[in-house]
Amino acid sequence: MVLWLVRHAVLGIATIPFIYYLIVLFSSWRFFQTSSKPSESNTDFTPPVSILKPVRGLDPCAYDNFASFCRQDYPEYEIVFCVGDASDPVLPAIEKLVRDFPERSIRILYGSGRVAANDKVAKLVRLVDEAQYETLVINDSDVRAEPGYLRKVVTPLADPKVGAVTCFYVPTHESSLAQNLQSVGMLSDFYPGILVSWQLEGVRFALGPTIATTRKRLAGFGGYEAIENMPGDDLLVGRLIAEKGYEVRLLSYSVLTVDDFASFHDLFQKRLRWIVVMRHMRGRGHIGLIFTLGLPWTLIGMAASPSAAVAIGFVGVYLALRFAMTLLIGNWGLKYPVGWKKLMLIPVWDAMASLIWLVSFTRSTIRWRGHDYYIREGQLVPADAAAVAELESLRDPAISNKPASVK
Repeated sequence: MVLWLVRHAVLGIATIPFIYYLIVLFSSWRFFQTSSKPSESNTDFTPPVSILKPVRGLDPCAYDNFASFCRQDYPEYEIVFCVGDASDPVLPAIEKLVRDFPERSIRILYGSGRVAANDKVAKLVRLVDEAQYETLVINDSDVRAEPGYLRKVVTPLADPKVGAVTCFYVPTHESSLAQNLQSVGMLSDFYPGILVSWQLEGVRFALGPTIATTRKRLAGFGGYEAIENMPGDDLLVGRLIAEKGYEVRLLSYSVLTVDDFASFHDLFQKRLRWIVVMRHMRGRGHIGLIFTLGLPWTLIGMAASPSAAVAIGFVGVYLALRFAMTLLIGNWGLKYPVGWKKLMLIPVWDAMASLIWLVSFTRSTIRWRGHDYYIREGQLVPADAAAVAELESLRDPAISNKPASVK
């Protein structure tokens, strides 16, 4: 009797991820169904925009990514870059951009002029301060935009209740197994969590590849200065704007990104860094991820099954729900083709994600931009001599703070 109770309790717990997957299907269907309805937004809302790009190092296809922002179907905007110094390898690509698009207003700033653990955010402090316009669009250097991008992400700001706008992102191409696995992880794991969050509590985050907002909304929570020593700046910006009572609008629209990794090791480390940050920022949610990991629970359910039919049923339900949610989000929602080859990678991703979740409990540091950092009370603290030396170098008064090029 005791064994029977234990077995059925285990079987019951093993079905919890399936309940989560059903919530994902409902949330995803509702989000994209709602988003597909005609919008009443003011499509003539085209305020002047400052596109802000904190950059460091030369990403793959950097020039092509930057050039896509020079081809926007938008009446008035500027592009402002901030690099660490004149030795940054990305600088020639930006200077070529200035030469190739003389009709565009492009500025290059050297140095943040600040001492902060999060160099990207320190640069954003200066970029926001020196931006010409009130409306800001912040995006990463690996983003490639279609000509209608600015109109898409700025239009919702016409509603005074909207404090920020963000959107999904999909890769331009996948040339390696690791890159395909990354795409599968986004569509089958990361985006489902985002859509369930939207359904249950609304959008209280932003995604780094695109954040459209205003100076006023940033100033409302203290601006980037308030988070320049914290990880997860994109999530924090959305959360802090939402806490001020504004809506963070998540669009069904997606931008393109160029993957900056080529190996399983890079992918593993990138995902591990993200999930360790989440463990510090959302501790309960991180622990709760155990009930979203369908593969290990399916294996446990198979082991506890009283018959082969029940075991096969666990596998069938797991695969059917995982395939359905990935196809719903990818093919229908984001119009991003998901073929059978990608679907077959879902169990591989789930195994990797489960391992990363377990490993995250063993890590006291994160690896970011080649250095190790502790996260203590939400703050990044250098954990190696190289990181300390880099921070000290920012105190060097020789760092220039003037624009390298102004047009």
